Amino acid sequence: MTIRLDFLAGAALAVACCADAQQAAVPDVLQPASNEVLAITVAAKGVQIYECRPRKDAPNAFEWAFVAPQADLFDARGQTFGTHGAGPFWQAVDGSRIEGTPKQRADAPAIGAIPWLLLGARSVGLDGTLRDVTSVQRINTVGGVAPSEGCSAATAGTSAQVPYTADYRFFKAKS
Repeated sequence: MTIRLDFLAGAALAVACCADAQQAAVPDVLQPASNEVLAITVAAKGVQIYECRPRKDAPNAFEWAFVAPQADLFDARGQTFGTHGAGPFWQAVDGSRIEGTPKQRADAPAIGAIPWLLLGARSVGLDGTLRDVTSVQRINTVGGVAPSEGCSAATAGTSAQVPYTADYRFFKAKS
């Protein structure tokens, strides 16, 4: 059984829109290394997937546990750039792919939005757009937080797909 939580995704995508001029200030803790430069920014539109599970510290209590992201990525012109999924990974339509490892996080300025992140990245795909990416920022998030209710012994094992949008900024080493 899957629970899908909907909201005005079009309006949310408009908020997270790839335009540097419209971004809130990125906290210093999420800045990439000084030897990195911005390569590309893409907008993500998708879901954060959660599953209702017993809490590890209290097996008779239940919580929504994060499982994976699932999103489509779009370039500044609105063209399909690729996909984002569990790992986490980002894959461009040209077959280039990176995997990320969280390095830092900061609370999102928007209430009800998943945190902003800085991740280290390594290439695991073909040569292409993402091949030289060394860091990823997730910023301008809207939505995506775990549901606040609906998880109990009766609903254990069910999943919830919570819509979210974000901007992903890919950085590479300076030439």
